[in-house]
Amino acid sequence: MNQVALAIKYRPQSFAEVSGQDMITAILSRASAEDKIAPAYLFSGTRGVGKTTMARILAKAINCLRAPTAEPCNECPHCRHITAGAAVDVLEIDAASHGGVEYARKLKEDVGFAPMECRYKVFIIDEAHMLSKEAFNALLKTLEEPPSRVTFIMATTEVHKFPATIISRCQHFIFKRLSMSGLEDHLVRIAKAEGVPFEPMALNLLARRAAGSVRDAMSMLGQVLALGQGRLSAEDVRKVLGLAGPDIQARIIEAVAEEDCRGLSALLREILDLGLDLGFFLRELGQIWRNMFLLRQAGAGAGELIDLPEEEMALWRHWAEKFDLTSIHACWQMTIDAQRRVRDSLEPALVLELFLFNLALLPRLLTMEGFGNLRAGVTMEKSIAEPSPEKKQPETERPAEKSVPVSTVSSVAGDIDKENKPEAAAPPADVQPGSISREAEADQGEKTWKGFVEQCNRAVKAEGRALPALIMRRAMDWSVRDKVLRLNCYKIQYDELCKPENFTFFDRLAKKYFQVEEVIVNVRSSESPPEGGAASGRAKKELPPLIVEMQCELGAVIIPNGPQP
Repeated sequence: MNQVALAIKYRPQSFAEVSGQDMITAILSRASAEDKIAPAYLFSGTRGVGKTTMARILAKAINCLRAPTAEPCNECPHCRHITAGAAVDVLEIDAASHGGVEYARKLKEDVGFAPMECRYKVFIIDEAHMLSKEAFNALLKTLEEPPSRVTFIMATTEVHKFPATIISRCQHFIFKRLSMSGLEDHLVRIAKAEGVPFEPMALNLLARRAAGSVRDAMSMLGQVLALGQGRLSAEDVRKVLGLAGPDIQARIIEAVAEEDCRGLSALLREILDLGLDLGFFLRELGQIWRNMFLLRQAGAGAGELIDLPEEEMALWRHWAEKFDLTSIHACWQMTIDAQRRVRDSLEPALVLELFLFNLALLPRLLTMEGFGNLRAGVTMEKSIAEPSPEKKQPETERPAEKSVPVSTVSSVAGDIDKENKPEAAAPPADVQPGSISREAEADQGEKTWKGFVEQCNRAVKAEGRALPALIMRRAMDWSVRDKVLRLNCYKIQYDELCKPENFTFFDRLAKKYFQVEEVIVNVRSSESPPEGGAASGRAKKELPPLIVEMQCELGAVIIPNGPQP
């Protein structure tokens, strides 16, 4: 004898049995009790959250022999026939195979006949977004003003495909995913009803893997129970569903902490050989970075925010101490971004391997000690900051070559053209290399770009260092606030300035001249300069559309030749 699937065996038969949709069940139950039934209903939401189940319960409630009633009795002939799918007045239609206009026209003809046995004739259209445009048009008037004692219930996972004219004729109910705790409680009830002993972590894994879908959770529960071990364990769930265990996740974190790319590659091969679910692996890895972030940031207070056994929490607390908070935050953000890239890639294994290598080499790629500047809420802002105090290199030493962060370029409005680079002036005898002139020190209130350029030129001559003229050829828009100098420059200037040997020299001089503690450089947009800027008095020249399009696409700017006004 074929075993009935758990999703069918334990399908709710009354409004009270439906999990996670309290508001919808309350509204529909009251409507049924007061016999105030709408001509058409639209149930939308992700898969496995009870849309079709709710439609059947509503059909039973309004057709029950005890109606009007808030709940179907599930004992009368009408309720039993609807439950069995044999009621002549309740028609379930699969729009995926009956979505043509011909079927819609036949449906309009059937609507005209009065119910044969029940109080209401109910048409349940599943996957209704599969109806063709012509079929929707054919149903428009019928949905708005159907004959007495007729109601339509349409269920869909893609409500965005519905014409607005259809949605406006329906009472629209949006079904939400079940919460983790709600889905776990539902699985506990099913396991107890089946008489199967279980580990709480096993049901927790199933609830996380189902991602809010009751049907998915029930299907996976039945799949694991088919193993026939007599007890539902977390290890069996991971084996059957192909989920990575804490040991693999801990080895991943260890390899990242040690910057061991070879070990990460071996681990990835092991993951692929085991046939693990890469999507869920990344979801769990993202959750681990989140837990580590909270443990590192909130300490003992993070316990109430992390739903883990004490031994697992101790494990991730140990590894959280191996990273600084900024690194954990960056790894968390990168893991979330990697989920989409791995899912959409034609080579998911290669994308995942590159992502793991990026995690391991994050300090080098982002140069967090030198030139990286991660800001809260920003994935990777393309900016430059001074080295951290504990690892700041002496000014006399040339820093090792470091890569510049590849990220989204921060833009600021304005394309401000100021004066050209002034001619270099000979440094006074009492000015040391890279220092500020005594006149500039005496006049702290009148900092100008021209004065800064003069100091740079003196330092260049005194130290014999090279600073590309391109950096200083065009003036930068600058401001000082809270001991931070913010510079907005052209993209071509930014690329030169990003080179470590250039920025170290530039950073030292800028801090001394402007008397700041941090220097941040951003790329400004190619838009018109703001009012009051140096170029605001110039006539605005109309550019060909092709040039404007290229500027937007490539982030390019036009730098005029010759002296500027």
